[in-house]
Amino acid sequence: MPLLSLVLAVHGEQAYIADCASSILGQDFDDLELIVIDDASPGHAPALLDELAAGDPRVTVQHLEERVGRGEARNLGLAAAQGELVWFVNATDRLPAGSLARVAETEADLLVVHHVVVDSLRRSRPGPFKKQLGKAARKGPGPLSSHRALADAAPGAWNKVFRRELLEGLRFGSGAHSELTVTWPALLRAERIAALPAVSYERRTPGNATPEDGSPLDVFGQYAAVLEQAGEQRGLVSGAMLRHLLKLLDKVPEGDRREFFHRMSELVDGSVPGRTARLVEHDRYLLFQGLKRYRRLRARSGSGDKEKKRLERHYESQLKRPIDPDLAVFAAYWYRGYSCNPRAIYEEARELVPAMRGVWVVNAEGAAAMPDGVEHVVSGTPEYYETIARARYFVNNVNFPNHLVKREGTVHVMTHHGTPLKKMGMDQRDAPVSGARIDFAALLRRCARWDYSVSANAFSTLAWERAYPVPFESLETGYPRNDRLAKATDASVREAREQLGIEGGRTVVLYAPTHREYESAFNPTLDLEALADSLGPDSLLLSRAHYFYGGPGTQSDKVRDVSAHPSPEQLMLAADVLITDYSSIMFDYAVLDRPIVIHAPDWDVYRTLRGTYFDLMEQAPGPVTRSEAEVVAAIQAGDPAREARAAFRARFCSLEDGRAAERVVRRVWFGERESAASPEPAVVG
Repeated sequence: MPLLSLVLAVHGEQAYIADCASSILGQDFDDLELIVIDDASPGHAPALLDELAAGDPRVTVQHLEERVGRGEARNLGLAAAQGELVWFVNATDRLPAGSLARVAETEADLLVVHHVVVDSLRRSRPGPFKKQLGKAARKGPGPLSSHRALADAAPGAWNKVFRRELLEGLRFGSGAHSELTVTWPALLRAERIAALPAVSYERRTPGNATPEDGSPLDVFGQYAAVLEQAGEQRGLVSGAMLRHLLKLLDKVPEGDRREFFHRMSELVDGSVPGRTARLVEHDRYLLFQGLKRYRRLRARSGSGDKEKKRLERHYESQLKRPIDPDLAVFAAYWYRGYSCNPRAIYEEARELVPAMRGVWVVNAEGAAAMPDGVEHVVSGTPEYYETIARARYFVNNVNFPNHLVKREGTVHVMTHHGTPLKKMGMDQRDAPVSGARIDFAALLRRCARWDYSVSANAFSTLAWERAYPVPFESLETGYPRNDRLAKATDASVREAREQLGIEGGRTVVLYAPTHREYESAFNPTLDLEALADSLGPDSLLLSRAHYFYGGPGTQSDKVRDVSAHPSPEQLMLAADVLITDYSSIMFDYAVLDRPIVIHAPDWDVYRTLRGTYFDLMEQAPGPVTRSEAEVVAAIQAGDPAREARAAFRARFCSLEDGRAAERVVRRVWFGERESAASPEPAVVG
């Protein structure tokens, strides 16, 4: 039998499972078992868990057909545990290196471990009992009464390691705060309680963690059961319980706080000293709130309301008007124009939702290029503020500006604009360049407006949920902008080439490199004229710089700058082969199943300065080149990399059936669900 049983109850949180499990299984400690209870998880979590179990005999997984809640899932895990020690961990969390070996040395009945808290911004701070746990550890194992810090640490199950016999007869409760009916009785009955001041647990609090099942009011039933069992030890519980309930009160929805406070008064007795305890005991909620407001006002005196000052007066007045249930706002690339996934969704919604009034937000330059019949407003105008104040639906492939207020009842759809090879969102925290430039707190405030996040594949789903740790529903539908590619015919290809003025018979090569935030201008890694000469007179090289840059401006019979062309999809349809480096265009172009050349002379620099989710050199959809001669040879070789491209397409393009936009519209506007999940999850590296 193993020394240590780790119990992991999982419902969702698929983006964190691999990281959590690897932090346990990757340590230099083998005397363990990892018992996973899959509490009827949606999405890719079940497959990810099966993959873990198949790869490591120390892992066992039990899948539940119906959700039972975290408490009952932990009860099932405890019943299966064989170890001498039991540790309940959370799927979003991690165990630092060396923690298992440290914990295994304990001779106590119950060990409380020091932890750090890592928030959604990836900022780490010590847990609230760092100094106290150090003092408790120096005193050595002893009864609970000698350590107030240990009592205050009671609510969590994840920061404690229990000797298994200590848990006999104990069960996690149902609903919220289910751990209290195990942690408190265990603390009270343990004869030897010890503290481990070395950081041995990383408590992560991403905004998209699965909410605790049950109601905030469940805590009172749990504490009532604890107090009933405590008997003469009730006094040890009361003070820590009050401190815990006061912290919870601030997190309760405002409309429920009066009832929560009243329920507190029913549990608190005269054994707890202090003015706050007396106010709670006598149910003096209004006086309690008045004192809190007074303290807040004193702390904020003179600061003013910066948020209201920032908003324009016209916008403030429009926000008071009713929401228009048929009004939908569309935008793309920071108001640049009519394109990408929002365009595809807009065009599909016009067919499926006749009552919708779709309005695009564009800047002055983008307004000049808007198609006839597409209603639009220019950003910064009174009409713009009226539109964003009253719309119900918001669809964008980047975040809307900070000044946009999300009103209750509105629906925000983040479509993104590419499958991510490069690290995104919070995963850029440690990037040397972008990590220093981004205001991550502001980023997450913008992302918190999302209701839906559109994903092109399982790989992207996991990447978005980890990189943007806020609550949203992932729509794993394929990319709406790729519907046009998925439905391409010989006729649509001919039409694209004709509209671009490309003569029949010419081999069209599309060169589309990515943005490098460490460079200030477009810097092609190829001599385009020399490349075109080497490819011969029957070839045409289309050069498309990233939209952050201006293009090279070349217009000749051999090389044509198409950086300003409004439709990348049309360019891809016209191209016989794609040359790119690290741009997400490779994932879109792969839908067409045509040759792709990855020109990567600066891969090591890019991977170091930006960071990537997988090694493109090992999993490229075509030949990898580092010189112009190698590019020419790769193109002239025809299509020798079909197997590599097939594997790439299976991983990233399996959902692209031409109906992605329809799936998004049906889910967002009509509430319909259609499963389009890929057969196997692709773990983010």
